[in-house]
Amino acid sequence: MSDTPISVTDDATGVFVEHRELMFGVVYNILGSVADTEDVLQETWLSWTARNEGAPLDGVGNPRAYLVRIAVDHALTRRAAISRRRETYVGPWLPEPLVAGGEDDGADDPALRTESVSLAMLVVLESLTPLERAVFVLHEVFGYPHTEIAQIIDRSPAAVRQLAHRARGHVHARRPLYEAHPRVRREATERFVRAAVGGDIAALMEILAPDVTVWTDGGGKRKPAGLRPVHGRDKAVRLFGSYARRGGGGGGNLDLRYRRVNGDDAVVLFEGEEPYAVLVLDLTPDGDRVSGVYVVSNPDKLTHVHREDA
Repeated sequence: MSDTPISVTDDATGVFVEHRELMFGVVYNILGSVADTEDVLQETWLSWTARNEGAPLDGVGNPRAYLVRIAVDHALTRRAAISRRRETYVGPWLPEPLVAGGEDDGADDPALRTESVSLAMLVVLESLTPLERAVFVLHEVFGYPHTEIAQIIDRSPAAVRQLAHRARGHVHARRPLYEAHPRVRREATERFVRAAVGGDIAALMEILAPDVTVWTDGGGKRKPAGLRPVHGRDKAVRLFGSYARRGGGGGGNLDLRYRRVNGDDAVVLFEGEEPYAVLVLDLTPDGDRVSGVYVVSNPDKLTHVHREDA
């Protein structure tokens, strides 16, 4: 988006709407929650309208930078509240997925058009401090220079560079630089789903890496969901056997749809018209096996997922 200053006579509401998609992307990648992101944007809107009441944009030379600064400030405050909620969260916590439907789905939805990192990367970002995460998102995802980030988070450029260095080190130590080609990811996802939902243990053993890890976020509201991540192929196969019993392999009532989740090919399981779980895979560097599976089944995190066929 352009950084060209907007005339003080421009409508403040129009300026906010123009930059809402950018703010959503920044805040969502900092928080990993659609619901909290929407709340932060509402808080940003209230701050913005209070600032411009009676004197629209008076003295605001760069509305884009001003709005992003307000949004990031509210996001960092909200981050503390999310951390407190997670202290009493039941089982593993995973980010709230951004799920698109058909190829054209989301064309009118800023939440689905926004720049967002993969679900696996969002999990890695949880290991950062709030400031490290904000700097990483602004610099690595949205391309902000350190000098501009310094103004946004009210730190010196030197402090921002140090935060960026630490954040990159943490991320690269936990997240391989390899990213599977979309075709490879789609084929691996289809093979995995056929084996898991169909109850084909031999095929599951073949596609899962020996040291695979499965995260199941049910929030204490849905089963099967463990209280901690499941490590190892044998345990993972037993876990996915429960999906087979509910799905086609056991005459159950789970139906699946291939969707884009945070920009990656993934799958959504439906029970009737309601979403049952979102499954996202991590692949080994050669793309042949699944090294991680993220299962989001907490219904509170699936409220924006709909059944409509592609």
